[in-house]
Order: sequence, then structure tokens, then C-alpha cells
Amino acid sequence: MRSKVWRQRVVQVAPSGWPAHVHPVIQRVYAARGVCTPDGVEHRLARMLPPSMLGGMDRAVDLLMRAILDDRRIVIAGDYDCDGATGTAVAERGLRLLGARRVGHVVPNRFVHGYGLSEALVASLDPAPDLIVTVDNGVASVAGVAAARARGIQVLITDHHLPGDVLPDADAIVNPNLAGDGFPSKSLAGVGVMFYLLLGLRAAMREAGHFAAGEPDMASLLDLVALGTVADLVPLDFNNRVLVEAGLKRMRAGKACAGIAALVEASGRSLATVGATDLAFAVGPRLNAAGRLEDMSLGVACLLTDDYGMARRYAEQLSAINQERRDMQAGMVEEAETMAAQAAHIDAVGVALFDAGWHPGVVGLVASKLKEKLHRPVVAFAPAGDDSDELRGSARSIPGFHIRDALAGVDAKHPGMILRFGGHAMAAGLSLRAGDFERFATAFDTMARMLIDDERLQALVQTDGELDYGDHTLDLARQLRHAGPWGQGFPPPVFEGRFECVSWKPMGSRHLRLQLRHMQAGAPLDAVMFNAFDGSPPPSHLRAAYELSVNDWQGRETLRLLLVHMEPDEQKYPAP
Repeated sequence: MRSKVWRQRVVQVAPSGWPAHVHPVIQRVYAARGVCTPDGVEHRLARMLPPSMLGGMDRAVDLLMRAILDDRRIVIAGDYDCDGATGTAVAERGLRLLGARRVGHVVPNRFVHGYGLSEALVASLDPAPDLIVTVDNGVASVAGVAAARARGIQVLITDHHLPGDVLPDADAIVNPNLAGDGFPSKSLAGVGVMFYLLLGLRAAMREAGHFAAGEPDMASLLDLVALGTVADLVPLDFNNRVLVEAGLKRMRAGKACAGIAALVEASGRSLATVGATDLAFAVGPRLNAAGRLEDMSLGVACLLTDDYGMARRYAEQLSAINQERRDMQAGMVEEAETMAAQAAHIDAVGVALFDAGWHPGVVGLVASKLKEKLHRPVVAFAPAGDDSDELRGSARSIPGFHIRDALAGVDAKHPGMILRFGGHAMAAGLSLRAGDFERFATAFDTMARMLIDDERLQALVQTDGELDYGDHTLDLARQLRHAGPWGQGFPPPVFEGRFECVSWKPMGSRHLRLQLRHMQAGAPLDAVMFNAFDGSPPPSHLRAAYELSVNDWQGRETLRLLLVHMEPDEQKYPAP
């Protein structure tokens, strides 16, 4: 429980014009995120950015329309994470709604084909399709696209990753992050890009008179769009919040596809109250686990079936794989922490770790956990597992350090050392030869030292300020739960306060259940803190950062403080 720097989010402009039913605390929370008037949270689909603003749309729509009208064979080439799986399901379901009859999908196995539209994946397509449509990948697949074109296959790329210096020679590319693209929201997930393309295709088919019997409702895909967007941790700007909120409303209304409904049930959540946090921490990991340890085809099958019984069986398998992933991750994180504590370069600003026994599908989670503990950018490596001398690494960053750009800088200074890389500001992947690991570790640390100042290396507890004791109500917790959607770039409200610990007990082997008395006195409040019990008692007086949460146990809702950080506090408290 080491001390951290506490900082309150700044309220930029005084809120104004809010209806009376919007709690003042919620107004304050919105204002701290730059939303100072009600229209900033009017997440209506009518306020989405129009598909026509997305670059490359005309060529992509023309390519897809001709493929559908000519009854060509279309293969969706997805990715092995949740964004890729949901995007693949959106593509296949959406194209079928729009009249495609010969459409299927392929998802690369990371241990066989590598990432994205690789040459190996293209070679595995037998018979060859007429058109490959990538989802959540492809902008870096120069060799894979060339291999497809050599076989006479047309390629349409939909992606959201940052491009390299050379674009693949595809027939069409839709990616809001291409240089010069005027689409205002650069934060679309891969599934969001695919959904936008389908909207553009429907508009073109409507204009061409193809829906005399009525046009398909693409809103039926929004539950999948919401799940993929939240799980990929892209910033929830206004446009993404519109998409996510629409998808969550469908879920709560009982209109989720069978696969999502089964995954929510398998995670112990309720569709009636599901929120973005449930998608991020309970549903998404179950899909991601399949791609990390086995084959994401299982996850895509779960999202494509309309048979709820079959979806439940898929969801149970995915839950079992996820538990295996959790167990493996726990052991790897423990090893990484020990390694970091003992390593001579732990003073590094940019930390790189490798273990020959680690699993390449889980190193991203190891990097993420270690990044949280060290508050340093971390790259974790494992053997590629394909009998080569390659290592596969996953990088996770801290705010203010663009990890993909940092890798580009390392690559520029040491040409040929990094074999492949790509990603975003906060997460990236790369490959290098095992013999180059130490050289990379030094180069990565050097780059991090150049770009990160000391202030950014100090872990922060960022809060929305203190609450009066009277604001700790179940009603406010319920309002906060659905005031989002909360997520990356639009963080859930975290409050701070000083408390007396009236009582506590372990919950399981790693968690804490507490009774906390607020500094203003009053009745003790129920609280819980996960992964916080190390065998020692919590402080008798503590300063805590926490979320107001709703504990739904056996159909009964109660207020509970969900602690995200605590540390000892010497403040005096009034007698109860």
C-alpha cells in the first residue's frame, strides 16, 4: 500500500442547463470530463458521425456491392482478439443481411499463421475466395495482400491500427487513421470501422433501389459493436459512446444475440443491468482467452449462432479457457514480479522482460499487470512457439508515452532489430530474434528515458473529489452505473475519502471485505477491495479512492464502496 500522488480531475466549466433529475454529483463528474451541457451525453444514434465522412468508403462500398450482386465468394479475415471476433461476426451477419449468400470467415491461429492477413493465412484458403475482407487488421499486411493478389483474390482492408510507411496494395482500404483521412473520430475500434462500412453499403444499395421489400435493420448488430469497442480499450469519445450506449440498451432490452446473452450469463452478470464495465472485465476476457490460448474460431462461432443452447455450450467452453488463462497469468505475473525485483535493469524507465517458459498468448496480460505495479512502460516476451528463434512481445504503456511511436523510434535507430511491430498509443505487439533481446531492452529503456519525464513516472490516484456522507446512497450508485458508458478516455467516477476501518475480514484468499466509517461519522459503509489481501490487516484509519457501486446479491441490491486504492491516514475522526 505505497503512497501515491492524489489529484482531482479539473472541472473545466461550471455545469449548466441540466434537468433537475440529474444529480449534482453526476453533473460534477460530467464537467470534469469536459461535458458541461446535456447535449454532451445525448447518445442518440441520430448524432453519429455519417459514414460518408470515412475515407475510402466509395471504393469499398462499390467492391462489396459488386461482390454481392455477382454472387462472389467472400471470406472475412478477422483477428484473434475480442475486437476482431466481434468485427468478424458483424461483417458476416451484416453482409448476409444485405444479401450476400456466399460469405464465410477465417481467423488466424496465432501459433500457425501469425498476426493478420499473413502469407500463411492466404495460402491456407482453399478454395481461393473472390474477395477477402479484413476486419481489425490488414493495414500492415503488405506481404499478405501481395500473396492474395498473386492468387487473383481481391482484398478490401478495414482496420483502425496506425499504418506503417508502406501501405499494402489492396483494392480498397477503410481506416480512419490513414494519413489525410478526414473522419473526426480516430478512435473507432475495428468492429466500429466494419459497422460503418456496412452502413455505407446499405445507403448505396438503398439509393440503387435494392430494398423494395424493406431494408435490413443494422441496429441488430450494435450489441456486437458495443462489446468489441469496450473490450479493445479504445477511447470512448462521443461517437464511440453513442455506439456503446446503443448496444447496451439492446442488451438490457433482451435483444442481445444468443452468444452475448450466454457470455453475460456465464460471467454471472445480468443482461437487465449490464454495463460497459461488465463487458470490459467479464465478457470480453472470455472471448479474448480463446484467441490467447487456443483458437478464436470458437469465440466467433459463439457470436454467430442463433441457437441459445449452442451458445451456452460455447460460453461454458470459453469460460473454462478463461479460467485456464487466469491461472497461467497468475503464475507468469508472479514470475515477472520476482524477475523485475531481482533484475539489474529494474531501474529502467522502459522495462523489457523475457522468460522461456512464458506463453505468447498471455504476455500482454503480464505486461499490463506489471505496468500497473511499476508505473513504467513494459514489454513482456515469450518464445514464438513455432520452432524459430523468434520472440513475440506485448507492450503496455503509461499515459503520455505513445508505445507504438516509441517502437518506431527504436526501429529507426536500430534497423532490422525489430522484425515486425504495430499497435496503438497504449498497447503494441512486436517480434524480434531471441539473440537481440538484451540489445532491444537497452534500446527501449534509452528511448523511454528520452521521452518520459520524472513526473510521469509517479503513479497517480485521480479522483472526482470527496463526497458528503449523505451522498453515499444506493440511488446515486444506480444513477452513476448508467450515466456513462464509462471506459477508456471517459473513466468511471472515482471518489476519495478518509475513513475509519470499523471491521474487516478476508474474502476468499486475496480480497478484503470492510466496514468503513466516513470522516463525517454516520453508519458504517460496506466496502470491498479485490486482490488487496496479503495477510496483514488494513490500516485502522485510511485514505481511500473508491467507486460507488451496486452490489446485486441474490436479487437484492445494496450500496457498496469498491476500493481501488487505500493507504494509511492519520486524520482524527469524530466519535460515532
